[in-house]
Amino acid sequence: MSGYRMWNLRSFMVFGFDLAAVVVAWLGAFLLRFNMQWPNLYRDELLYGAIILIAVQLLACRWAGLYRGMWSFASLPDLRRLVRAVLVSVIAVLALAFFATSWLLIPRSIVILYPLLLIVIMGGGRITWRLWKEARLSPVSDAERKPVVVVGAGTAGAMLLRELARSPDWRVVALVDDDRHKRGLEISGCRVEGATIDLPAVLQRYSARHVILAMPSASPEALQAVTRLATDAGAALFTIPGLAELMSGRVAINMMRPVKIEDLLGRKSVHIDSDNVKAMLESKRILVTGAGGSIGSELCRQLSRFEPTYIVLLEANEFALYMIEQWFREHRPEIAIVRLAGDVKDAERMRQIFDEYRPQVVFHAAAYKHVPLMEVGNAWQAVRNNIAGTLTVACAACDAQAERFVLISTDKAVNPTNVMGATKRVAEMVCEVMQRRSEHTRFHIVRFGNVLGSTGSVIPKFQSQISQGGPVTVTHPDINRYFMSIPEAAQLVLQAAAMGEGGEIFVLDMGEPVRIVDLARNMIRLSGFTEEEIRIEFTGLRPGEKLYEELLADAEETLPTPHEKLRIARSRPVPEDFFETLEVWLNQAPQADDVVRKELKRRVSEYQPQGSVLGEGTKARMTRSVDDVWLSLQRLKK
Repeated sequence: MSGYRMWNLRSFMVFGFDLAAVVVAWLGAFLLRFNMQWPNLYRDELLYGAIILIAVQLLACRWAGLYRGMWSFASLPDLRRLVRAVLVSVIAVLALAFFATSWLLIPRSIVILYPLLLIVIMGGGRITWRLWKEARLSPVSDAERKPVVVVGAGTAGAMLLRELARSPDWRVVALVDDDRHKRGLEISGCRVEGATIDLPAVLQRYSARHVILAMPSASPEALQAVTRLATDAGAALFTIPGLAELMSGRVAINMMRPVKIEDLLGRKSVHIDSDNVKAMLESKRILVTGAGGSIGSELCRQLSRFEPTYIVLLEANEFALYMIEQWFREHRPEIAIVRLAGDVKDAERMRQIFDEYRPQVVFHAAAYKHVPLMEVGNAWQAVRNNIAGTLTVACAACDAQAERFVLISTDKAVNPTNVMGATKRVAEMVCEVMQRRSEHTRFHIVRFGNVLGSTGSVIPKFQSQISQGGPVTVTHPDINRYFMSIPEAAQLVLQAAAMGEGGEIFVLDMGEPVRIVDLARNMIRLSGFTEEEIRIEFTGLRPGEKLYEELLADAEETLPTPHEKLRIARSRPVPEDFFETLEVWLNQAPQADDVVRKELKRRVSEYQPQGSVLGEGTKARMTRSVDDVWLSLQRLKK
C-alpha cells in the first residue's frame, strides 16, 4: 500500500513539473521575443494560451507514454517520447497562431521559441534528476574504485563504459583499439590512448592493474596477443559475454569474468537443428550410461531441453550419480529422472533395467578413458569395461527393441597405439556388427577428441600444478591434441544421433590441433604468472601416448553431412565371425597386459602397441620416440 501511495506521489510530482514546464516555456518564449520586457499587450494570449497548452500537453504526454519511464534511468527512448509530446504542442501553437487570430494574437517567433524551451526544460529536468540519483547511488569516490583499461572501442566497449559508469568497483581510465581512426577520440569521457600494442604503456601511465576485453568477436590470435601483453604487464584480465549471449538477453554487458583457456582456443558456438533433435527425443524414454561423467552429465543437461518422458541416469560412481541428480533437482525439477546405480558389465542388471524402463534412445557414454592407467596393469579391465560393457548394453538395447543406440567413441580409436584406443575401436566394431544384425535398433558411433575440463584432462591437472607453484609437466614439446568444449561435444552427439540412419561413424570437426606446451603457457599467463615463476618441465611420453592424435584411420574416407561440423567415416569391413571369436575371448579368465595386446592386435589390424609384444619394429619406434624427447630437451637447454 505504501508503494502505491509513493507511486501516486511520484506521478503527481512529475505531472506538476511538466505543468510548470509548460507555463515557464510559454512565458519564457514571450520574454525572449520582447527582449526580456514584460509583454503587457499580450496578457490574454499569455493566460488563455497557457491554459490551452497545459491541457494539450497533459494529453500529449499521456499519449506519448512519457510517464512510463523512470527518471532515474532516463535515456534516448524517453527523449523520443518527450519529442513526440512536444510536437503535439507545436501543432497546438500553430493552430492558435493561424486560426485564433480573431481573439488571440500570437507572434510567429513563439511557434519556434516555445517548443525549444519546453524540450530544454522537460529534458533537462529529467537528465538532472538522473545525474543526481546516480551520484547518490555511487557514494564511492573515484579514488576508491579500481582503475581499468578497456580493450576495444567499438559498440561493446561503449556499452560497457555506460554500465561501468554506475559501478562502485570499477573506473575506466582509458581505452585502446587497433583502429587508427579512433585514436584520440573519446567515449563517455574516456580517451582512446593507442593501439593494443600500447597496452603495457597505458597501464603504467594510469597505474592500472586490470584489463577488460570488450571484443566479443575477436579471433583467438587477437585474444592471445592481448593476454600476453596484459599478463606480461602484471595485469588481471577479464572479458565480457559473447555477442550471441548479449543479443539473446541472457546476460548483461557488465557480467564480466576472468578470461579462460576456452576463450583462447577459439571454439565457435555450435548451432544444431533443434527441430530434428526434438523430433527424436520429445516424449521419449532415454537412458544415459555413465550419466555422472563429463560427457554423460552434459548429455543429460542437453537432453533435458527436449522434454523427454524421463531420463534414466545409470552410473557406477555413487558420488557422480548424486551430483547429476542434484543438478536436476536444482535446475530442471520438472524433468522426470530415474537414478540407478549399476555397472554396464553386469548383464543381469542391464537386462533388469531395460525390461523395467524400456528406453527408446540409449546414449552409451560409460567407459574407461585414461590412456596411461589402462595401458599398464589394467588392460583386461579396459577390455571388460569398454568392449564387454558396450556389448552387454547393446544386446540389452536390441532385446528391448530400443530405437537408437549411440556410442560415444574417441579419436584414440584411430590407428590406436594404446589399449584404451584399441578397446574403443573394438567397441565401434561391436556396434557396426549389431547394426547388421538388428531389425529394430539403429546404431550410431560418434568419435571426437579431448574435451576441455573433462575428468582426467590436462587442464584440471595444469590448474592444480599452477596453484601449487609448479612446475607444469608436459610430456613432450611437440605433443598436440584436438580440443572442444563439453557442451559443444554433447550438442554434436545429439545432432549426429538425429541425422543418422544406422551404422555410421560420425567424426566431429575438432578444428585445429593445439600444442600442449602452448596450452600450458597460456594457462600460466592467465593465472597471473610468468614462465620464470611457474616453469614448464618435460617428462617424456607416457605408456601408450602418441605425439599426434588422428580422427580418421588410413583406410577410411569421409563423407559430408548436412551439418558443417559432422562428417561420416567409412571404416574397413568387420569380419563376419567377429562376434563368435570375441565372445570366446571375453568369457576367458583375466589375462596379462601383453596377452591382451596380442588379442587386440588380432582384431584391430591398425593397432600398433607400444611395447615388447610385437617385436623389434615396435621397439625401434619406441626408441625413436625417446630419442625425440631427448633431442627436444637438448634444444631447449641451448
